Amino acid sequence: MEFLARRYDNLLPVRVKIRGHKIESVTPLKEVADPDALPIVAPAFYDLQINGHGGIWFGQPDLSVEDVLTALKPHHSFGVTRMFPTLITNSDENLTHGFQQIHKACEQEPWANRLVAGCHLEGPYLSGEDGPRGAHPKEHIRPANWDEFQRWQEASGGRICLVTIAPETEGAIGFILKAVAAGIVISIGHTAADPDDIARAVDAGATMSTHLGNGAHGMIRRHPNYIWEQLADDRLVAGLITDGHHLPASVVKCMVRVKGTANCIITCDASGLAGCPPGLYREPGLDVEVLEDGRVVVAGQRQYLAGSGANTLDCVKWASQLSEIGLQAACDMAGNQVARLFTDEEITLEAGKTADLICLATGESGVTIELMSTIAQGEICYGELSH
Repeated sequence: MEFLARRYDNLLPVRVKIRGHKIESVTPLKEVADPDALPIVAPAFYDLQINGHGGIWFGQPDLSVEDVLTALKPHHSFGVTRMFPTLITNSDENLTHGFQQIHKACEQEPWANRLVAGCHLEGPYLSGEDGPRGAHPKEHIRPANWDEFQRWQEASGGRICLVTIAPETEGAIGFILKAVAAGIVISIGHTAADPDDIARAVDAGATMSTHLGNGAHGMIRRHPNYIWEQLADDRLVAGLITDGHHLPASVVKCMVRVKGTANCIITCDASGLAGCPPGLYREPGLDVEVLEDGRVVVAGQRQYLAGSGANTLDCVKWASQLSEIGLQAACDMAGNQVARLFTDEEITLEAGKTADLICLATGESGVTIELMSTIAQGEICYGELSH
């Protein structure tokens, strides 16, 4: 397989050749009649927080293997070749079941096993306060329990590699120490922690902030507060939902200026209602509404979001239009920065790397407008290539 494109990092024309699962060569082209007409080639995306799609939640009590596969498949069309199915706060029974079904789906379908790079457990060891708790059901919020977690890890086939936890939760610091020793990445989120709690969690090994700026009180003390503390700690990578709804552009700009693009990660945090039409949806223990503008909110108000209705490509496109970020950094924040955090392979446009690539079409202004194709391990899994 081979095609012509422009590199996402410098926009220079190249010929990309793929053999098997790997990039065979990326050769610069000196003479191209109309280089601006070529698509842009970039590493594919790696999203660490996707709760489901099309009305399917990975944590729903009746989840089947077919449901898992149905919810996974659309993400190829959003440029994603690696992702973490995410299960939020729930009962022990439902969490066990959800992880078991994901494990079975990966065992059944090789493409699903490649797409699922790991699993993300978001909760249930979170703040019970309104605001920080977000849409997580209060009745299932509980102290951190390593033995309980081990059961879920076994059910997942050892796939849980990211856990979001509130540092102030009873037992949290001991849990963090054990998780980090086991090679699990710990992220701070849905927290009302004071500065000392944040510092203890980072000292114990937490390395990330889950959707920083969200999962928070509507009004907080100006300083100190848990957002400033996480921003200021250089040991924490900031996860950001850049869908245009979760965080205003001004906030994203400030966070990126503080952390630097190399220490920020883009996630869509897609809810199970992503891809669903506007309307009111009854979820277990919670009414959720999809609004006309695409937001997914806890029904009856407009402040507290219940995940996102966006996909990873939407978030990259929105972020790429911010002058502080741009296309190259946005792609890296949605791909290689994630791989680096989890010590997975970083995809660069050079021979020998896994051929996990996307081709993007651009408009006259250079703004990304369309995903043309997604290539996963050398195979076209969405769209087609222009030769």
